[in-house]
Amino acid sequence: MYRLLMTRPQELSAVATKDIMPVVFVVDDDISIRESLELLIRQAGWRPELFSSAKDFLSFPRMHVPSCLILDVNLPDLSGLELQELVSGDRTDMPIIFVTGFGDVPTTVKAMKAGAVEFLTKPFSDDVLIGAIESALERSAETVGLEAQQEVLRECYNSLSRREREVMRFVVTGMLNKQVGFELGISEITVKAHRGQVMRKMNARSLPDLVKMSAKLGVGLDS
Repeated sequence: MYRLLMTRPQELSAVATKDIMPVVFVVDDDISIRESLELLIRQAGWRPELFSSAKDFLSFPRMHVPSCLILDVNLPDLSGLELQELVSGDRTDMPIIFVTGFGDVPTTVKAMKAGAVEFLTKPFSDDVLIGAIESALERSAETVGLEAQQEVLRECYNSLSRREREVMRFVVTGMLNKQVGFELGISEITVKAHRGQVMRKMNARSLPDLVKMSAKLGVGLDS
């Protein structure tokens, strides 16, 4: 975490996903499908994680890396649509690609409306699936990066002292040091010192930079 705290929060999207192997999850009860997808995923340079049921997938530890889920519509326990509902509510960083041998319009529409990025009917070409995975992983990487950015931003804010947080809340409203000092009952020189510490600990290059961070954190006089 120390290395991340030394990185500006705005740059964390790139830092968080750089050199991390994306994971492609597959939930399909057909072992031949799982094996063929495992080979395809490995050849594309991604890490496959395979499951034969929704239960097995849901019991797998959460991984905070770019990822996507290839999901069969028909599973032995939950349906693919039921699993989609569970995943979409908790894992906004995991886009879903549906695959099925028995596609129908109502199911396709329902899956897409619920946020699926693709709905493929077997058989489909490797290139089509690879393209869908690439698109899903790009979306996931962006979400994971933003989540990492928010986490580091919160860590930076938590490193501030109580007084520094008070100064920050006033400063981001546009108040001058003298005005902040009056509100807090401290000298202008003391405000300036605290303000410098806030800028340093938050890795903010300018006041507008700090204002943006404050907005993302929900920090202000009314918070």
